[in-house]
Amino acid sequence: MRKILITGGAGFIGSSLADKLLKNKENFVVAVDDLSTGHKKKLPSGYDNFLFIKADVNDRAVVSDIMTTYKFDYVFHYAAVVGVKRTLENPLLVLRDIEGIKNILETSKNTKVKKVFYSSSSEVYGEPVEFPQNEETTPLNSKLPYAVVKNLGEVFLKSYYREYGLPYTILRFFNTYGPKQSKNFVISRFLCFALKNQDITIYGDGMQTRTFCYIDDNVDTTVRILENNLCENSVINIGNDNEISILELAKLIIDITGSRSKLVFLPPLKEGDMTRRYPDITKMRKILNRPLVSLEEGIKKILETGLLDMELE
Repeated sequence: MRKILITGGAGFIGSSLADKLLKNKENFVVAVDDLSTGHKKKLPSGYDNFLFIKADVNDRAVVSDIMTTYKFDYVFHYAAVVGVKRTLENPLLVLRDIEGIKNILETSKNTKVKKVFYSSSSEVYGEPVEFPQNEETTPLNSKLPYAVVKNLGEVFLKSYYREYGLPYTILRFFNTYGPKQSKNFVISRFLCFALKNQDITIYGDGMQTRTFCYIDDNVDTTVRILENNLCENSVINIGNDNEISILELAKLIIDITGSRSKLVFLPPLKEGDMTRRYPDITKMRKILNRPLVSLEEGIKKILETGLLDMELE
């Protein structure tokens, strides 16, 4: 049986990855989460090959105990402080994530983990200087604490490979959305407002653009990388390359839901709201080997599941 650890396993992407991995009975999955932003209701249920442990990965002794006990084959390190507002308001809390990165890598090295997967972020690119944003050529220039920590995490993985031969794959996530996502993120937040016919608030003029990756595309690509031992000691953008402005997104959600919500414009955020995101997903498309879920289709899927996370956080 293949033993897999997912830190941040009660979060949106971590729990969705666990759901996918558990469908293969040859996988034994352990999810670790301190539940500071994750929630037990997001965890998979009804599986004999799943275990949840409430723990903080920034605690070296706890991490060492868990990983020494189970001797995992693969580790997905997804635990992190997330959300633009939260990370801007709590920079020192974000910096604590460095300890978790070090703990996971040191213990993975000591327990002979076969590969560590790391959830980095599009935020490492900062205000973009080229399009599309390519894994190998686009400079990583953000100075925000969240992005700096993600960038530092990437450096740690590369350094542990060079020093100790610990294999890695760095997953640079662009905006991922889907059922179970916290209402603190833009699509879930807009949907919550629209379903209640409340005003939808937009920072600035709404002309800033983003691309949105449906959770199935994110998870399916990641599992294919695992199953086929791809992206060995390299970086891959995980996202979608269909750009849309935040204003267009709000209008699309109002249209799909038939909402009576009005658009209300707020002053721009002082920092953290980049003007554009547009990834090069050539690697991802080749690995996924199927069409990506369109934004309209993904929004409808969320509504059909009834799992919009309106009350958990």
